[in-house]
Amino acid sequence: MIKLRHVERNYPLAKGKFFYVLRDINLDIAEGEFVSIMGPSGAGKSSLLHILGMHDHAWTGEYFFGEAAVHHLKAKERSALRNEQIGFVFQQYHLLDDLTVYENLEIPLSYRQVSKTERAALVADTLDRFSIVGKKDLYPRQLSGGQQQLVGVARAIISNPKVILADEPTGNLHSSQGEEIMELFRKLNHEGTTIVQVTHSDKNASYGNRVIQLRDGFVVS
Repeated sequence: MIKLRHVERNYPLAKGKFFYVLRDINLDIAEGEFVSIMGPSGAGKSSLLHILGMHDHAWTGEYFFGEAAVHHLKAKERSALRNEQIGFVFQQYHLLDDLTVYENLEIPLSYRQVSKTERAALVADTLDRFSIVGKKDLYPRQLSGGQQQLVGVARAIISNPKVILADEPTGNLHSSQGEEIMELFRKLNHEGTTIVQVTHSDKNASYGNRVIQLRDGFVVS
């Protein structure tokens, strides 16, 4: 489903030199996998996730997402592919503070050709699925960290993406809240969603079926 070939990401330094955060990345992720990306700080984990999520375009190499050659797509085409196929879960939640839970969930649907009636039905179903119907009119600041992350996951899956990308999704949560999120990921994966997470936690990595180790920008195992 995802194929990277000789992908590299660098930043220019003085006197024509470059600092490489990713070097010669060759990676295959099959549909339905649950993959964890691990490694020390500065290894390039988040940089790799941003490339997979099509947020970062300043890289070289080849990236295939299904049948799409991402490296040949224009910015608008990448954006459309990302909005239709990929859901994101962030450590810092990234909910919009001035929108209610209901409105935050509706945002991803606004990027797609979904009618107002269908949007309302999808949001209602998602609120029910995550047992947060009673929170729909609250703002993020009125929720606990665990509740905010639950809304973040709900927002990531509401448009039924093929892939969920998660960057340290339990980093700001208590252990019981973190386990709840990871069990939810496992359930989504069993239902067919491909999941790629960046994590420092061996316990979180154990929920998946494969670990990719990065060190100094290289895949080492």
